[in-house]
Amino acid sequence: MDTKELLKKVRKIEIKTRRLSDHIFGGEYHSTFRGRGMTFSEVRQYQYGDDVRNIDWNVTARTNLPHIKVFEEERELTMLLMVDISGSELFGTDQQFKNEIITEISATLAFSATQNNDKIGLILFSDEIELYIPPKKGRSHVLRIIRELIELKPKSKGTNVAEALKFMRNVMKKKAIVFVLSDFIADDYKQTLKIAAGKHDITGIRIYDKSEEAIPNLGMVQMQDTESGELMLVNTGSKKVRQNYSKFYNDKVEYYKDSFAKSGAGTIDCRVDESYVKKLLGYFKRR
Repeated sequence: MDTKELLKKVRKIEIKTRRLSDHIFGGEYHSTFRGRGMTFSEVRQYQYGDDVRNIDWNVTARTNLPHIKVFEEERELTMLLMVDISGSELFGTDQQFKNEIITEISATLAFSATQNNDKIGLILFSDEIELYIPPKKGRSHVLRIIRELIELKPKSKGTNVAEALKFMRNVMKKKAIVFVLSDFIADDYKQTLKIAAGKHDITGIRIYDKSEEAIPNLGMVQMQDTESGELMLVNTGSKKVRQNYSKFYNDKVEYYKDSFAKSGAGTIDCRVDESYVKKLLGYFKRR
């Protein structure tokens, strides 16, 4: 992709997702993810309706007028986007591939965080860490994140969620809001997730295509494993083949749901042909 085409694509995503974050998600994001606590701001004269528990008795005694302490939310937070860019994210049978939806969701979340003056960082992973961008503030930083999401080609096609979570724990020393975006066709991350969720506010966003859920009966079909690249002839006419695939897929989904539920982390499931706007808003409102 040449630079002109890339910039055009980044701009298109910015226009779409910034409008969403400005008009829909900004307030929801702010009320869902609170700051670290309240810090003292100033003392002012008492007004009718103020909480009497906040009266500053020293200033009140000195001035002979009731004054109260004003506190402000200590707002600054850090959001980290952990994005799976393995081979399986290039799958899609409707209008969009999974990786395109992931990019849009990531951009919407990043602009929502920017609107609230929070820092945003990015980890792109396959079965290794492909890229880490430390958290920073500002529009130009978010545009860089979008650019990397569009342009970066993974060195590896596999998926290792546990390794990505371990890396995140090492680089994020303070509590962060972490969104893990993947199809979660992976396993062996339950314990690592539980440890990470003990410190960070983690949400898994599972992006999937409805055609992944079952193999249709099409007879003998040549298929390619998107992660290993291996080509194979598959007899989709075999009921056992279809049942084995369904079991494999459903086991991965169950493992994902169980792992996140037991670790206390949140989950959002979003099919590529569904509105991720409704899914995100519903999640923010439920919390």
